[in-house]
Amino acid sequence: MDVILQTGPDLTALIARIVLGAIILPHGAQKLLGWFGGFGYRGTMNFFTQNMHIPYVFGLLAILAEFVGGLGLVLGLFGRASALAVGAVMVVAVLTSHFQHGFFMNWLGSKKGEGYEFHLLALGLALIVLIAGSGAWSIDQLLHAWLAGQV
Repeated sequence: MDVILQTGPDLTALIARIVLGAIILPHGAQKLLGWFGGFGYRGTMNFFTQNMHIPYVFGLLAILAEFVGGLGLVLGLFGRASALAVGAVMVVAVLTSHFQHGFFMNWLGSKKGEGYEFHLLALGLALIVLIAGSGAWSIDQLLHAWLAGQV
């Protein structure tokens, strides 16, 4: 448990986890709850399983990684595990859906899909949290201190 929770008052990790969580959580809310113009759980799972032929369990894990992982990042709760889950989703998204469309996002709508530049940025932020932990102002920092008897 120490490896997952241990973190210092690092502002870089704080910034990385808040930015990544604030970007990923709404994507998870689109997929799970249908917020922000999303299709919700049923619509997303139908797309994953029927159109993309992703096994149900992997679709469920992707949705939870974005929603629960995004929330965990924002709160700084199990930040390393959340970052690992989000990072895994980004790698899979690049390999299955975005690599063939090149590096750049499709700003002008002139291509058939989106490139992978966004995913690399998210993966970079996830790696910072994975290495440094949740950083300052995190629940992980409080839990680690409490478990070590420092609170």
